[in-house]
Amino acid sequence: MNGGLQGGNSLLNLAIFAAFVAITLVVVIKASRGSRTADDFYAGGRAFTGPQNGIAIAGDYLSAATFLGITGSIAVYGYDGFLYSIGFLVAWLVALLLVAELLRNTGKFTMGDVLAFRMRQRPIRAAAAVSTITVSLLYLLAQMAGAGILVSLLLGISGDAGQAVVISVVGLVMIFYVLVGGMKGTTWVQIIKAILLIGAAAGMAVWVLAKHGFDFSDLLQGAVDRAGAHGGRLLEPGAKYGVDGTSKLDFLSLGVALVLGTAGLPHVLMRFYTVPSAKEARRSVVWAIGLIGLCYLFILVIGYGAGALVGPAAIAAAPGKENAAAPLLAQLLGGPVLLGFVSAVAFATILAVVAGLTITASVSFAHDIYTNVLRGNRSEPEDGENKDTEVRVARIASVVIGVFAIVGGIAAKNQNVAFLVALAFAVAASANLPTILYSLYWKRFNTAGALWSIYGGLGIALTLIVFSPAVSGNAKAMFPHVDFHWFPLQNPGLVSIPASFLLGWLGAVLSRERTDGKYVEMEVRALTGAGAEKAVSH
Repeated sequence: MNGGLQGGNSLLNLAIFAAFVAITLVVVIKASRGSRTADDFYAGGRAFTGPQNGIAIAGDYLSAATFLGITGSIAVYGYDGFLYSIGFLVAWLVALLLVAELLRNTGKFTMGDVLAFRMRQRPIRAAAAVSTITVSLLYLLAQMAGAGILVSLLLGISGDAGQAVVISVVGLVMIFYVLVGGMKGTTWVQIIKAILLIGAAAGMAVWVLAKHGFDFSDLLQGAVDRAGAHGGRLLEPGAKYGVDGTSKLDFLSLGVALVLGTAGLPHVLMRFYTVPSAKEARRSVVWAIGLIGLCYLFILVIGYGAGALVGPAAIAAAPGKENAAAPLLAQLLGGPVLLGFVSAVAFATILAVVAGLTITASVSFAHDIYTNVLRGNRSEPEDGENKDTEVRVARIASVVIGVFAIVGGIAAKNQNVAFLVALAFAVAASANLPTILYSLYWKRFNTAGALWSIYGGLGIALTLIVFSPAVSGNAKAMFPHVDFHWFPLQNPGLVSIPASFLLGWLGAVLSRERTDGKYVEMEVRALTGAGAEKAVSH
């Protein structure tokens, strides 16, 4: 296999991937037949059950970075690598306890609906849309660039032109999913992908444990032995983040961004609108927590299995380094067939995640900016010409965003994309979460506080990332040959998130605007569901 993993079969990998794409395209086309209204296109008619939505959330959340990146981190760094999983999982408790039900009751399609409930429509919707689109595009670029890396790693397609073609194909399939299927089609793609990913992870985990007599301690010892002199560090903190003060602060900052970022990610928040009630929103998060937690347990076994059976040296020598750990282990366990299946699952993961991100960004543009900012249409009729026009704008926006993602992914395919994911979480936690929590829980909060919090959090997070070691000043930076960094931490969360909460409070206190009356109405609707959006029946 030219340029890929030796011993793999690139034609087999492509055949399995093509079969998955064909199946999902059929599902998307069938799902589109019931998409007639804005509710259908934006929120799947609010017709998905809690368990269905929970599986889809897991499919949306478990990205290629999770499956390949965390597995590789555990294989190479052990304990420190698994801490990523802890952060990603614990984050769902914030979403479950503080956000899910209240958001479902007070919103309609986007985060802007919740914020605009008791504040001035145009400025707050514009700010919410800017934040939503920024986070979605950053996440989208990381996924598209990751597609290019995966192609060279798993399919043996080398050279810039080959990677550009595959990134373009991924982008075009993604645009088709969104244009034809809307949220309903995208949700079914995410459900299929989640079942495939968790099934593949479960199979590999059981296989690895079987090779060690189903003795997890024996597996850990195997990983320690294979790592040689540094093996003991795999079972204790410090292998990746060290023991110096900056490394500890770096990890704390990353942890804060991961734990608080999930409840502010727009494509996660939008999933709460696809169920018929707040109760189902809560059930969907419980299902998502169970499935995501189960998958991370499988990844823990797979990661240490890769360390024990493949070895850190072989992982470091492979194309893609840490990202190669899961494919290398699959090839060792099941040969070209299992490698092909794992390759297809990895690509399915990217397709499902980018489709969710694209529909989130396009709906935010159409619903918040086009309808409520540019046209100032507060009445928002459920059907009719205005709603049809809005859906048409959303479809056009999805094509534009898809093209931007393809071009950006091709431009960033050889770059270090890890900082893009960290930035997306940091921006979500800085700009979105403080504003959402203040809106739902603080009576005194107003438009000025929301604008200060969103734009302030967004600006601070972006500025600190640009001048961080993730962008310049070291061999792993995006621009390794220049050095203009002055902020010492890789992730800005430790500074930007508290700053955003502070700015939100300060802006609200300094403003004379009062929204107390609307807050009482919002509180009743949030807690009881009275007046909340209902499922659409056809």
